[in-house]
Amino acid sequence: MQVVIFKLQDEEFAVETAKIQSITDTMEITRVPKAPNYIKGLINLRGNIIPLLNLKMLLDIEINDIEQENIIIVSINEESIGIIVDMVEEVLEIEENIIENLNEKDKKEYIKGIINFKDRIVTLIDIDKLVLN
Repeated sequence: MQVVIFKLQDEEFAVETAKIQSITDTMEITRVPKAPNYIKGLINLRGNIIPLLNLKMLLDIEINDIEQENIIIVSINEESIGIIVDMVEEVLEIEENIIENLNEKDKKEYIKGIINFKDRIVTLIDIDKLVLN
């Protein structure tokens, strides 16, 4: 399985590359009046208007002054949606056997598991469940 690893604050998360259409730098964002807080706005990517979500708000991560540098365009139900992240770190091929499941009391629907590298732990997100809930 191939994943993209990105940072939000000091935490690392991953999304399967099969869900990702592209990764781009931050661009001009058009605000949407009266939109929910987690909708950062709209972007124009090569002529396509794409909603942009603030992943920190969806994951209840404290928002700080770290400048968000990258936008990951994901495909959810055949729709393109942008998620803004602090920084995309790397694309990795991982073996599925290194993904650990969480115990039921700690598990949230949108977490597929924890990727346990020897030097760090990365949370694998089911982006469909996170965005659609």
